[in-house]
Amino acid sequence: MLSLSSLESHLVARLRPGLAGSRVIFIGLLALCSAYIQGPLTKIFDFPGALAEMDHFGLHPAPLFAVGVIVFELLMSALVLTGFYRWAAASALAAFTLAATFLAFRFWELPPGMERAMATNGFFEHIGLAGAFLLVACHDLSQRASARRAGR
Repeated sequence: MLSLSSLESHLVARLRPGLAGSRVIFIGLLALCSAYIQGPLTKIFDFPGALAEMDHFGLHPAPLFAVGVIVFELLMSALVLTGFYRWAAASALAAFTLAATFLAFRFWELPPGMERAMATNGFFEHIGLAGAFLLVACHDLSQRASARRAGR
């Protein structure tokens, strides 16, 4: 009879080559960055809507914040996807997401009901997204440290 640890070892040996491949990792990073690519593109193609969003959240001057968010999200996504300063970009996206979450999903200010439930879900989904970016940053730093140790 197989123990749970030997079953895990067997599964890891079978799945690691496919799941740890560079294509799968890139697809995962692309999925993680997808909102930070789609959002700025939407803002670019509907700039008046982007300005209205900044006004809604009290970010003034709205044009400056809209352009800043567009550039920031696209640039940080590109860095995460290319691996250039991935740890820094992922950390920046984690911090940005955390700040935006507390700005956009203030569920504690809403009366009980559907809107509050949806804001609560959005809040915690974004907390999870920030956590995923932190994991990307930690993994990237760990890989870089391992590569430096191996190169010595």
